[in-house]
Amino acid sequence: MLWVKAARSAKGPSLNPNILSQVRIPLLGGLVEADLFAFAGLADAKEHIALGLGEWRQTPSPLVRLHSECLTGDVFGSAKCDCGPQLREALQRCAVEGGLVLYMRQEGRGIGLYNKLAAYALQEGGLDTFEANHAMNFPDDLRDYAPAAQMLQALGVKSVRLLSNNPEKTRQLEKWGVVVEERVSTGVFANVHNARYLHSKALKSGHHLALNELEAYLMAENDLAANGLKKPRKP
Repeated sequence: MLWVKAARSAKGPSLNPNILSQVRIPLLGGLVEADLFAFAGLADAKEHIALGLGEWRQTPSPLVRLHSECLTGDVFGSAKCDCGPQLREALQRCAVEGGLVLYMRQEGRGIGLYNKLAAYALQEGGLDTFEANHAMNFPDDLRDYAPAAQMLQALGVKSVRLLSNNPEKTRQLEKWGVVVEERVSTGVFANVHNARYLHSKALKSGHHLALNELEAYLMAENDLAANGLKKPRKP
């Protein structure tokens, strides 16, 4: 099987980013409104967007979520990950508290949609999410958050409260000069289909997830596998 070569972004925000356009749209069935921003001059030239919600401009350190694109979770509601619930949570919290959702076009932790689907197939054969990447000669995570730092720069945001369980997002933002005043945990949106995926993220990439909250779902997933309803997978 051939894997699609994933593109790497430029090393760091060397270009001068600016806001290309801005438009206001209703979201979540009209429950909230957001200003959508498009950008020019981003380091990787991808079509990342920022969504400004609530009174984010009047907030010294707005709540900020870096959300990587996930077609299966965000659009189709896949239960194999927690992306869709995390996105909805971020939109709702930012609307209330004043914040920004940076929607990063980095599908499948940067390996792309088709490769992510191939990785899913490997996981059905017993590999965990990171082992599947390695089997296709990809690292654990190809995502580069330099463009996120550029977007914040263009929006005039120097300090944030970061809505994330992923320590790598904090590290990269601080590397590019964004002050992370506080890390705010996201919810743990576990189910019997994604518990092992979340467990792997906690163990192997240091995500701030309470493992005890996943135990019941892990046991339920094992029960499904034992009854032949689901293939067993490694944590």
